[in-house]
Amino acid sequence: MTELIEYKGNLHIHSLYSDGAGTFSEIAQAAKKTGINFIIINDHSYMTDNLHLEDEGFYEGVLVLAGLEIGGRYHHYLAYDIKEMIGRQTLPPQEVIDRVNDQSGFGFMAHPFEKGMPFAENSLAYTWKDLSVNGFTGICIWNYSSRWKERVKTPFHGLFFLLFKSRMLKGPSVKTLSFWDALCRKRRVVAIGGSDAHGSIFKWGVLSFTPFSYEYLLNSINIHILLEKHMPEGFDEAKRAVYGAMKEGRLFIAHDNLAPAKGFEFYFVSELDSTLVMGEEGPFQPGSLFIETPEKSEIRLIRNGTLIKCWRSRRATYKIEEKGVYRVEIHLFTFFFGWRPWIFSNPIYLR
Repeated sequence: MTELIEYKGNLHIHSLYSDGAGTFSEIAQAAKKTGINFIIINDHSYMTDNLHLEDEGFYEGVLVLAGLEIGGRYHHYLAYDIKEMIGRQTLPPQEVIDRVNDQSGFGFMAHPFEKGMPFAENSLAYTWKDLSVNGFTGICIWNYSSRWKERVKTPFHGLFFLLFKSRMLKGPSVKTLSFWDALCRKRRVVAIGGSDAHGSIFKWGVLSFTPFSYEYLLNSINIHILLEKHMPEGFDEAKRAVYGAMKEGRLFIAHDNLAPAKGFEFYFVSELDSTLVMGEEGPFQPGSLFIETPEKSEIRLIRNGTLIKCWRSRRATYKIEEKGVYRVEIHLFTFFFGWRPWIFSNPIYLR
């Protein structure tokens, strides 16, 4: 699938307009240092009165877009490509989704089953209570900050997981993946991942430090989108290209601080020579799935939420003989820490 062009981006970032520590320009500078092609800021709706679309643009080659994280105590929703502010008031989650859709925007459930940090935050978690909603584009299945902090029970846990923050990160929770898999059996549901970067200073007693800089988190849980053409030089065209790939699910999620994930491929070729890539859906035809990873790893093929095949290799091929929703999970072996979650594809839907 070499005709598709891969671009790396980081989602769910907070700036000084809400509870982040940096300006759009400062965050873009951090992104440039990590080799990120685009970033999308999702400031909290209850902390800002403006989308700040005027701050969108190219910053030294980095495409910077502005979305919104809508929600209060529960039901945080990552909204993209909206044109007007969806205000501070607490709205039912279905109304939030509907208002985003009414603006021709799209969105994702954020950290629907997070657990919170036992130490310092008393396990406060911003979960989704109403799972009956519809009309959303997808789910953020892997949030770096949420998955990191839920293991911190004491200061010693915090120190340990800071020292090994790349090697010890857990993948998406079983509950999140099961929820997503069940939805995908009914319709296409896009999965994304994000950093939830704030660049904030943590204070505990006399201690005061920044445990996670923007530069670190902007190369943590990323999305890698696939475009048919090179990223346009014009801002409006580039924005449409990024959002188009996100809406269609032509992307995979990767923990790039564990190892660079550029070059991962997962696609289907039927016996009649038709092709589907991640996020795409087609009528069932016999054919083969092709998987390639940047490094030798453990390749896990999932069908309808169930593991059906596992390889330890850089490449794998699997002959498809039945309908299903197929996706891939990649785990990378690391010294001392063993197999660690690395790459999660969006599904290929063979109905």
